Amino acid sequence: MSTSSPSSAPSASPADRLTLRERKKLRTRRELIDTALDLFTEKGFEGTTLDELCAEVEVSKRTFFRNFGSKEDVAMAPTQDLWAAFIEELKSCDPRGRPLIEVLRDVLLAALDQMTAEGWARRVLLSRHLTERTPSMDAHGLHFCDRTTRAAAEIVRRRIMLSGAPDLRLRLALDMMVAAFHSAMDEWSCLPGNPSREALAACFRRACEAIPGSITMTADLREPAAN
Repeated sequence: MSTSSPSSAPSASPADRLTLRERKKLRTRRELIDTALDLFTEKGFEGTTLDELCAEVEVSKRTFFRNFGSKEDVAMAPTQDLWAAFIEELKSCDPRGRPLIEVLRDVLLAALDQMTAEGWARRVLLSRHLTERTPSMDAHGLHFCDRTTRAAAEIVRRRIMLSGAPDLRLRLALDMMVAAFHSAMDEWSCLPGNPSREALAACFRRACEAIPGSITMTADLREPAAN
């Protein structure tokens, strides 16, 4: 006879709490992402049609557009999911009087901790390599980044009290955090093998630690090389 009390039983994961219909929808979404990334990598982003993708997954275009707005969206979904989690974390975080850049860093790290789906890091890596050689994905990413930054700024203005006039410094803090993440992605994507989500978090921490020094770094002309 078990002596465990109900309170000591392991709690269900978020995925376990989903309804059957929600789990099916999530599986379809993940299959679309995985299949899209594989096809785009093999045949090229422009060389793969939406009809081919839907046929491979055996879903209709209507199902595709219930999950994604475009081919760019499905190809960039792994990173977009991270930033969606960042926005949700920002809605409930407690700044505790700390510098805003530290708050934003910790919110993004908390969002990274949520990216526990099997294969997430591999999807991000494939997506990044595709973006590097696909102009439409690169442009789509810039628009997404701008929308996300504006949404984050609005959340901060609404629920977090900042010292002094916040507008310019708030946007700069967000831009520095985003720039640190992009630098971390550059470092992470060049790591050998199959770099993990934890490795990406470590790269991001290092990038954030470099922000103060980058602001105070002095510059001068190099001495001309001696003949």
